[in-house]
Amino acid sequence: MAKPAERFDRRQRRVRYRVRKAAGTRPRLTVFRSGKNIYAQVIDDAKGVTIAAASTLEKDLKSSLKSGATKDAAAKVGALLAQRATAAGVSEVIFDRGGYIFHGRIKALADSAREAGLKF
Repeated sequence: MAKPAERFDRRQRRVRYRVRKAAGTRPRLTVFRSGKNIYAQVIDDAKGVTIAAASTLEKDLKSSLKSGATKDAAAKVGALLAQRATAAGVSEVIFDRGGYIFHGRIKALADSAREAGLKF
């Protein structure tokens, strides 16, 4: 029986393969979730460049949040990331949830990024 970390890696590889196949020329919005924080980036895989990034560790967000591990914190990170991405000229992305289930903090981040103007 596979260990949890192995199952996560397998899911992550499967999701990333499908995302890259479907992306075309669109950049990828990728999410990393730890126990205490959440991080998100918009990456252009063709150039190998990070276009925009946001996390709960940034000073302006960290001071206004009680914890970086809540759905509210994830929503604020998603909105901030969408704002930075649109300022950089990106309006359409493909969402890469990694090996995480589209639920809770991941869903909150995606929904707030959509509301702030990103299309995916």
